[in-house]
Amino acid sequence: MRRTIFYVSDGTGITAETIGHSVLTQFDDVDFDTYRLPFVDDEEKAHGAAARIRNAYATTAARPIVDPLLSEILATSGALMIDVFAPFIQPLEAELGVKRKPKVGRAHGLTDFAEYEARINATNYALTHDDGVDVNYSDADIILIGVSRVGKTPTCLYMALHYGVKAANYPLTEDDLDKLELPKRLVPFKPRLYGLTIDAQRLAQVREARKPGSRYAKIEQCRHELALADKLFRRESIPVENSTHTSIEEIASKILARLGIEKHMF
Repeated sequence: MRRTIFYVSDGTGITAETIGHSVLTQFDDVDFDTYRLPFVDDEEKAHGAAARIRNAYATTAARPIVDPLLSEILATSGALMIDVFAPFIQPLEAELGVKRKPKVGRAHGLTDFAEYEARINATNYALTHDDGVDVNYSDADIILIGVSRVGKTPTCLYMALHYGVKAANYPLTEDDLDKLELPKRLVPFKPRLYGLTIDAQRLAQVREARKPGSRYAKIEQCRHELALADKLFRRESIPVENSTHTSIEEIASKILARLGIEKHMF
C-alpha cells in the first residue's frame, strides 16, 4: 500500500513534518510519499495547495492525508484532514487557563536572537573544528573521535544546529591507531571525548563511494582500523556509539545524555 501525505503550514512546516514522521513510523505495512508545503499563509496559496492535493488524488486514486492550515479551503481537495496540534491545544488551554494565540511561523521564527546566535556560533565552531582542521578544543563541549567516515561530521553539525552544542571532531589516523594511545592534543580534553564506530562492511561501502578502488576502502583495511579504534576506546574508557543502524538524532541524544549536557532542542 502507498499513500500520499501533505504537511501544509503557514510557517516552515518542520514541526508538523517531524511529528507526522514519528506517527507514520507506526505503520510498517504502508509506504508513504510525503510532501511539505510551507508558507501557505493566505487564501491564494491555500487554493494552490488544494489543487495540488486534488491532482495527487486523481493520479493515485487514494485519498491524500493532510495536516492542514486554512482548513476550509484545503477541505475542498477531498483529502482526509488531520491537525497534528489539535489533541494538545485544549488540554493545555485548560491547564494554563489561557487561550492560545496562533501566530505564523512562531515555532521556527527568530523569536530569541540569543538562542539563534548560539546555534550559528556552534555551527561555525563545528565547521572550523571538523576533521582536525583546528585543534584548539578549549571551548568544545564535545569532541567526537573515530576513524574516517563513521559519521562524525554530520553528528557534530546536527548537535550544533539543533542544540547549540560546540562539537568538534578528530579523525584517528593510522599513526594514531598504530601507537594505540590518545593523541597528545586530545589528552587534556579526555572527559569531553566520545567515540563513534560503524560496521566494517558499511564503512567499506561509504569509503568506496568516496574513493573507488582505493586501499582506504578495502574491507580488510576497514576492519583493521575499526579493531584498533575499538581497542583504544576500551583502553582509555571512552564511551562509544555505533552509527551503523542508529540515526543521527538518536546518536546525538545518547551522547548528550551520557556526557550530562542538558540543552533543549531549538
